[in-house]
Amino acid sequence: MVVTPEHVEIRLTPAGLGSRFLAATADFILVAAASWLLFRVLSSLPIGAAIALFLTIKFILTWGYHLYFEVRANGRSPGKKLAGLRVVDDRGLPLTLQQSMVRNLFRAVDGIPIFYAVGAVVALVDRHRRRLGDLVAQTVVISETIPSHKASALGVVRSFNSLRSPVVLQTIRNRISLDEREFLLALCIRADGLDPAARYDLMEEVGSHYKKKLGVEDPFLSGENLVRDLTSLLFSEYRGPRGGS
Repeated sequence: MVVTPEHVEIRLTPAGLGSRFLAATADFILVAAASWLLFRVLSSLPIGAAIALFLTIKFILTWGYHLYFEVRANGRSPGKKLAGLRVVDDRGLPLTLQQSMVRNLFRAVDGIPIFYAVGAVVALVDRHRRRLGDLVAQTVVISETIPSHKASALGVVRSFNSLRSPVVLQTIRNRISLDEREFLLALCIRADGLDPAARYDLMEEVGSHYKKKLGVEDPFLSGENLVRDLTSLLFSEYRGPRGGS
């Protein structure tokens, strides 16, 4: 592995309990408000039907709220967005549906006896400030520390991207470490300031390394395109227009 000449360090900072409490409170208020509106809408129905529908929809709303934003909105619920937080897996990659389901199932345990009391105690003793659900799901809530003007260095993911096959995406999830994720971002941020010849050689060396590591067989994929495509996938929140989210 190589390093950039500037030895740039970009660390993902685990969120503190204060900011997580703010995010959880905001999300709780939003869900409660939606539940109140639902109650008002259903109040005109016969009481038995209203209660049955309310409980069913309330359950779906409460659990679906977190699942949707964690999987489809890059780990940022409205509350987390307000507090500048995001939940990722412990390699810094976006959550899978399975991880989100596990961490949200454990909300019931983390919430004992009131409002995340168990989760807060566990987070206090864990060096990454993870609650029980995060430990089991192998996730971590981080503070967003990357300025938006630096995010533009990642560019827009090309419409044709050799890394988007299911096999390669799974390999990326299993083999790319958090330190590598930070290194790739630092390289993309600093690339424009490098001497053109040095930039080409560096990108080709890094690209060749990741072609072998990820099993990418594309002779027409340049080192720089591979590095930028890989970084954009890892930092999916900062991509350009995309469908389905």
